[in-house]
Amino acid sequence: MPVAHVALPVPLSRTFDYLLPPGMQVVPGCRVSVPFGKRDAIGIVTGVSDSSEFPLEKLKSVNEVLDSASLYTRDLWRVLHWASDYYHFPLGEVLFHALPVLLRQGKPAELTPLWQWFATEQGRATPLNDLKRAPKQQQAMAALMQGKLYRHQISDLDLNEAALQALRAKGLADLQSVAPVAQDWRKDFSVVGERLRLNTEQATAVGAIRSEDQQFSAWLLAGVTGSGKTEVYLSVLENILAQGRQALVMVPEIGLTPQTIARFRERFSAPVDVLHSGLNDSERLAVWLRARNGEAGIVIGTRSSLFTPFARLGVIIIDEEHDSSYKQQEGWRYHARDLAVFRAHAENIPIVMGSATPALETLHNVQLGKYRQLTLSKRAGNAKPAVHHLLDLKGLPLKVGLSQPLVQRMQQHLKADNQVMLFLNRRGYAPALLCHECGWIAECQRCDHYYTFHQNQRQLRCHHCDSQRPVPHQCPQCGSTQLVSVGVGTEQLENELAPLFPNTPITRIDRDTTSRKGSLEQHLAEVHRGGARILIGTQMLAKGHHFPDVTLVSLLDVDGALFSADFRSAERFAQLYTQVSGRAGRAGKQGEVVLQTHHPEHPLLQVLLQHGYDAFSKQTLAERKSVFLPPYTSHVLFRSEDHDNRQSSLFLQQLRNLLEASPLKDDSLWILGPVPALQAKRSGRFRWQLLIQHPSRKVLQQIIKTSMPLIGSLPQAKKVKWTLDVDPIDN
Repeated sequence: MPVAHVALPVPLSRTFDYLLPPGMQVVPGCRVSVPFGKRDAIGIVTGVSDSSEFPLEKLKSVNEVLDSASLYTRDLWRVLHWASDYYHFPLGEVLFHALPVLLRQGKPAELTPLWQWFATEQGRATPLNDLKRAPKQQQAMAALMQGKLYRHQISDLDLNEAALQALRAKGLADLQSVAPVAQDWRKDFSVVGERLRLNTEQATAVGAIRSEDQQFSAWLLAGVTGSGKTEVYLSVLENILAQGRQALVMVPEIGLTPQTIARFRERFSAPVDVLHSGLNDSERLAVWLRARNGEAGIVIGTRSSLFTPFARLGVIIIDEEHDSSYKQQEGWRYHARDLAVFRAHAENIPIVMGSATPALETLHNVQLGKYRQLTLSKRAGNAKPAVHHLLDLKGLPLKVGLSQPLVQRMQQHLKADNQVMLFLNRRGYAPALLCHECGWIAECQRCDHYYTFHQNQRQLRCHHCDSQRPVPHQCPQCGSTQLVSVGVGTEQLENELAPLFPNTPITRIDRDTTSRKGSLEQHLAEVHRGGARILIGTQMLAKGHHFPDVTLVSLLDVDGALFSADFRSAERFAQLYTQVSGRAGRAGKQGEVVLQTHHPEHPLLQVLLQHGYDAFSKQTLAERKSVFLPPYTSHVLFRSEDHDNRQSSLFLQQLRNLLEASPLKDDSLWILGPVPALQAKRSGRFRWQLLIQHPSRKVLQQIIKTSMPLIGSLPQAKKVKWTLDVDPIDN
């Protein structure tokens, strides 16, 4: 009897053998239902053979085959196997990670019927004016008069499901199921939106990418903010779509704005699908199936969209390639940008990585000749470079983090009917709450970290483990009612600015104000109406947004980033500063950037202001090279957690002894630790880490690979929760 080798979503680096009953056919990449322990589980067949390392009479049989063909394309199958090996993560978990949730649960890999709203005969005969006392129903009825609506289109059109159900109850509208029909967009493909005229640099970039679009080529599109990178992407996509091929466009979660999606949909007649965390499971499966069947022309998505199977993939574009959200920080810690390059190589297609502030690893790959750089040094259209100012805060009185010179500048810009953006990367009302009498500070006991005070909800929240508690009426230590907030967050800034600028609308954009569906779109629409307005925001405002009326941008609190224990903090600050300042003066108006600091003489600030990100990156790469830091060496980080703060350090010490005994160890291997993590306690668990460094990625991989099977046998391994992070970005 043939034996199927099955990968299961369990944390074990092996496959499991099952007998195939007579007549049962399987292919690698299909799902099967198998008995596993006391339950049935879904697994992925990785291969079939005539033998097993176990006696055949001891093997159980496959229950059921769920697919007649592989769920993975040939190239994606290769990529996932390579990734499991490189990141030392169980193959079963990697293969399942690449599938939509419904397929992991065993649901069929086919489109379910779609539901469609339509106006009944009675509805068509009813004048819209009869519904004027129910405006939402009137709006929904007006939309149905134009034609039938799929249920999944309701939120896109700003309609209300409850209003449609009310119309149904009145007999004016009804639902019907429609079998999905595969549509081939290729024969009718056209450019429907207006093409912008490319400048010389943009045209050169498009020409270079087009000249090699039938083979693998890795391009870094390094363009200053506002230089028109999106227009380059659109021109490249036009060529790929005209050939009948598909495209994957990856963006950071934070940058996936309605503006971005609308721009792609307006330009091409080809279907544009979107994959992000706001979709439900059936919507995700529908996009996955449309891409696999070739029905989607473009898929725009966040990190996990990388694993979408395509019928005819022609290009991968990664916008804001430097963004840290491309690195998965839980479970399988892959880097989507790096894996995307490997996938493009496997598929033999071009990949374009765009950024105003490329990651130092990417710039290093350009130096090595692995990637080629295309530069956009001029802002598109008639946008002028912003003027930058350093504002020395020493000795200046501050009101909610604002100095008087900054307030005066804000008044000037608002008077000219322009908009002002204030950037503060701290949400909530204040980062701490303390007792004025005895000095007690509200602290999360699970994380050893201060609670953030949210005044509007009267809540203390930990931004590390998400635990919440009500604000106490008195100090739990001394009983005093003199509880005061310390520091400034975006919520406090919004509250305190209202009396300072009484006739100016204020928009705050952070995770707290955009948590409800549609709220980000609503805020952005308000900003785009124009006129004097103050925008307050966190990192969400820094990327990808085009605000034509913003002429003044200010970073209120940057000093913390200048003195950090993390060697990557300077790079992150330089990227953030460049991205934020790029929001100023994008539509022909003169922009101004004001940076408030107590350390105007800091060398990082001086290099950035006087010479820009390019000079900063060259200087920082030279520094990294001199002290043997990535990208000139490779890192692997072992993390370990426990509840008593004893087992983790013991486990990592045993692991260190194991690595030092490796026959592959040489003088270039450097091991640091065990040491407590930068945040030593989170969610009630104590965290330790062990860092392994080697100038050769290949040697480091071999050392880890030979050591991995032995780690499980270490005495403390079962007493801790441990993880492995290859190429970590937060040490």
